[in-house]
Amino acid sequence: MMALMIACIIGLAFDLVVGDPPKMPHPVRWIGKLIQSQTELWNKGRMRKFRGMIMALTVVGTTMFVVMVIVLLSYKISLLFGILVEGLLIGIGLAQRSLKEAAMAVYEPLVKGDFAEARVKLSWIVGRDTEKLDEDEIVRGVVETVSENTSDGVTAPLFYAFLFGAIGLWGYKAVNTLDSMVGYKNEKYKDFGMFSAKLDDVLNFIPSRLTGLLMVLGTKNETTVSLGKRLKRWLQDAKKHPSPNSGYLEAATAVQLGVQLGGKNTYQGVVSYRAIMGEKLVPLTKEHIATSIIHMRVATLLFTLVILAMEVLIFAIT
Repeated sequence: MMALMIACIIGLAFDLVVGDPPKMPHPVRWIGKLIQSQTELWNKGRMRKFRGMIMALTVVGTTMFVVMVIVLLSYKISLLFGILVEGLLIGIGLAQRSLKEAAMAVYEPLVKGDFAEARVKLSWIVGRDTEKLDEDEIVRGVVETVSENTSDGVTAPLFYAFLFGAIGLWGYKAVNTLDSMVGYKNEKYKDFGMFSAKLDDVLNFIPSRLTGLLMVLGTKNETTVSLGKRLKRWLQDAKKHPSPNSGYLEAATAVQLGVQLGGKNTYQGVVSYRAIMGEKLVPLTKEHIATSIIHMRVATLLFTLVILAMEVLIFAIT
């Protein structure tokens, strides 16, 4: 357990300092290619729900097996080498630095007044149409992305890393990638991707709620609203989100910043309305992007401390 905790801390440090490996294909791309090839093989004919389950289990099992082999071989060389390799594998699977960089890539042209460039950079991280968005809608897109991915990209994989090491983290990443590729409710994937989507919901249940709670309790409150009222609004708004988990992050960000998230989005010309999160006490400005990054970092630190404290307590009891 001590080796695992050290590996997780090394992974966090690696993610903060280095982030995604430069000039190297990210392992998520390899998982994505595996999903694509397996989808072409299985997503046809009858019994698509069953086929989708088999495909998902194949992808997750393959990913975890490959990571397990790497980790076990590394620890056979030496304990120190094993910890370093596992820490590296954990660090590559976290997205704190890449989220910050993606958000700042939109923030910087906004500061210069270059809305055209900001819209282009926003289109790299969201699925909605960005060509006609004004400043507050550009900011909303970034803040929502940072908020939602604080759990999906940072605390949820970290949660499974603390529980099961790099093997657990990459098992989670495989499920998360499956959901992003086949977890849609359209004609092509509604049956085939159902198992992947449900599995992703289950794995994110605890991390999303714990992260959202820590965000409300631990980040700087930018409003004069009391903690009790913010907690109440957080719980109310979180349940309005179409995702059973993402709402707990977006609602937390909204009540802490005193802004309104959600509303009208357009996808390939089709208008879609998201439930409103929070109350518009102040208008969204580009500075909220920088603040959302700070909230992500604070929530991640608090999440790490809580999980570490729980593991130390378990270690002491056993």
